[in-house]
Amino acid sequence: MNNFNAESVIAISEKFRLQWEEAQNCFVLLYPEGMVELNPSAGEVLQLCDGKRSVQDIVDALNEKFGKPEGLEADVYEFLVEADNNAWLRIYG
Repeated sequence: MNNFNAESVIAISEKFRLQWEEAQNCFVLLYPEGMVELNPSAGEVLQLCDGKRSVQDIVDALNEKFGKPEGLEADVYEFLVEADNNAWLRIYG
């Protein structure tokens, strides 16, 4: 079950920090106890979770960036549900 809808604004939880890690050649989520290495798709989505964009804005931006009109919504939602289950996100609305 997800705790958000298309209008919900998403941010990365204050417990985590997203950054590019040159040594791993990927985006990572840093937290006090360690680090989560992200695959390229996860990095693309989380870069857009800035506390200003809605879920729909994130989907639209990724569809435009990758030339997939209406094509990535299910994948983005699936990832955001998993990220929310891992407490990586803060959800507004």
